[in-house]
Amino acid sequence: MKKVKVLESNYSLQRIEEKCIDCGACLDTCKKLNNLADGDCLNCGQCILTCPVGALQPKFNYKEVLANIHDEEKIVVVSTSPAVRVAIGDEFGFDPGTFLEEKMVGILKRLGFDYVFDTTFGADLTIMEEASELIKRIKENKNLPMYTSCCPSWVLELEKYHPEDIAKLSSCKSPIGMQGAIIKNYFAKLKNLNKEDIVTVSLTPCVSKKSEVKNDLNNDYVITTSELSMMIREANLSFKDVEEKKFDSILGKGTGAGVIFGTSGGVMEAALRTSYYLLNKEKCPANFLEFNDLRGNSNFKEAEVDLGIKKIKVAVISGIKILNDYYEELKKYHFVEVMTCHGGCIGGGGQPIIPQTKQELYKKARSKSLYENDKNLMVRCSYENEEIKKLYENYLQYPLSNASKSLLHTKYEDRSKEINIGT
Repeated sequence: MKKVKVLESNYSLQRIEEKCIDCGACLDTCKKLNNLADGDCLNCGQCILTCPVGALQPKFNYKEVLANIHDEEKIVVVSTSPAVRVAIGDEFGFDPGTFLEEKMVGILKRLGFDYVFDTTFGADLTIMEEASELIKRIKENKNLPMYTSCCPSWVLELEKYHPEDIAKLSSCKSPIGMQGAIIKNYFAKLKNLNKEDIVTVSLTPCVSKKSEVKNDLNNDYVITTSELSMMIREANLSFKDVEEKKFDSILGKGTGAGVIFGTSGGVMEAALRTSYYLLNKEKCPANFLEFNDLRGNSNFKEAEVDLGIKKIKVAVISGIKILNDYYEELKKYHFVEVMTCHGGCIGGGGQPIIPQTKQELYKKARSKSLYENDKNLMVRCSYENEEIKKLYENYLQYPLSNASKSLLHTKYEDRSKEINIGT
């Protein structure tokens, strides 16, 4: 076998067979990064970024999204992941890592979306639930280490290859999972909208998210950074000249903690900031706002963290091969962040295609841009987000409440029988 098997039923990616030259680059990528058995796929799409002839592509959904935009009876809502705003410029001649949030919002408005929200709101909500879950597990000394659940390819890996540890996965939905649930329930109620008329679209750097939402009633479509660039060009719009706009309110801006979700270590750092607050009822120390041990380009990072009344060990991993190399050692930690793509979401399979020799340079620039934005924001911790506070006061009550568990949490299943079948 010279290439990765991509089934027609795959929700995330596709191969144009007439373009394929059987060079083996995709299989080499998969073995190097994920060390998977022949015929398997975690939907991460890293092979898209290394295919020399463009035979591998995201499974496009943007035409369906445009059809809904043109349907006057539909209310089309797009939520944007943090890693998109530091990568979309690569398609239009900007320097690597340029932070283009307001241009991105402006172009989405020009394309006809009714509401443009920031998925960092969903990230802040994820942190409120996830930090609360972590504290509960630590106090009970149960199902540790707790693994993050934001990356659907990692979740699929654990369900297939480590099903005995399913209970260790955080039960939290990913930020787009939480965002969609709140849009179709809380936001619809506030705006007196029929949830059946709302179409939710997640704009992400990730092709794997397409598989994540396939059975999610609150999330309708996922489009990638590269798909957005296609929409812009096909609409004959100028991204460089578009009028800059701000996110719509209610589910608008999140905090700096939500912004750094886009880079490896960001979820961990965001969760630790709020965990300290929840445990001690006071703001976290300054070093929690710049956790250098959890930053940088290493695919494995670790730290001992003083949460005030408890010291814990944490680890950050990007890359499934790295994860499996360390898997047995992870038992000594309390909390582990796992991302499938090296560098985290900034290096997702739905990001713009750039020369392989420059990929690390671009990822570093994107990561730096997200951290700088976090540093410059007035609100940097999820628990300080005023809209999140209102959401709990008016709708969810408190983290891990029955309402929260019903809307914002999920369950996993043993998929070990699916090994070598594909997805």
